[in-house]
Amino acid sequence: MKILVTGGAGFIGSNLVDGLVKLGHKVCVIDNLSTGKKAYLNPKAKFYKADICSPAIDKIFKKEKFDYVFHLAAQIDVRKSVAEPEFDNKVNAMGSYRVFKNSGLNKVKKVIFISTGGALYGDCLKPATEETLIQPVSPYAIHKYAAERYLAMYGELAGLKHVILRLANVYGPRQYSDGECGVIGIFTYNIAKSRSSVLYGDGSKTRDFVYVADAVAACLKAMASGARGVFNIGNSKEISMLQIINAIKKAAGKKFVYKKEPDRPGEVQRSVLNSAKAGKVLGWRAKTKLEQGIKNTIAWAMENTNK
Repeated sequence: MKILVTGGAGFIGSNLVDGLVKLGHKVCVIDNLSTGKKAYLNPKAKFYKADICSPAIDKIFKKEKFDYVFHLAAQIDVRKSVAEPEFDNKVNAMGSYRVFKNSGLNKVKKVIFISTGGALYGDCLKPATEETLIQPVSPYAIHKYAAERYLAMYGELAGLKHVILRLANVYGPRQYSDGECGVIGIFTYNIAKSRSSVLYGDGSKTRDFVYVADAVAACLKAMASGARGVFNIGNSKEISMLQIINAIKKAAGKKFVYKKEPDRPGEVQRSVLNSAKAGKVLGWRAKTKLEQGIKNTIAWAMENTNK
């Protein structure tokens, strides 16, 4: 199969590309390298340095005739979306629209869109299911949901088969603090560099964390399955920031230095996903325990922070 991965030089995207190549697929990557890294590109994948908002995307789709499309390219910083909502809309909503439109026009067999779970559902008093009311509190979440609706629209207008994966907070190797910046990526990078970190709020804020290899496995299950629709992808466990700090300290065997600052606008306080539907329909479940995932992430950070 010929498969496109937008954002394939990024943290999750590059791990996905490696998995697809390992399975023997022909893979193309579109990435503008704004946060992705050339070093992450799989040498067996064909690379296009292009922006998903550019008309260049139209030509690539016409030329390559993809069988499947994984859409991961995005502006992923919630803080930046608050500061620059127009830019966030341009990338996350309209850029996604261009990818989906071209997928429909060029008869792509299936699109797998990597959306967000925690940001869409807002504060969760209990694990959010796919039917939980959407309550976005940031431009980032609003525009990711707009992209979901554009994809659903093309499903109706063009018969475009698709799966939407609403991921929890993904972490693991290749998550640099200056790129696709999740809290575990930032904290592990800083402790590897013996730098201090910033804890926003009092540490009670919670997230659902899923290891990158498990997220990639969900992507592959979504491609192979005949299923369509929306699926939450997470551990279904609520983990606080202080628990993360303690796990990182234990894994690194080093002192964790941090200072507290007030919470930032646009961020939810409690986030956890119910992923039972993915288990029943896709046959997917998270396999990596947080402690092991953090150990793997710390080991990678220790080896790569000076490269």
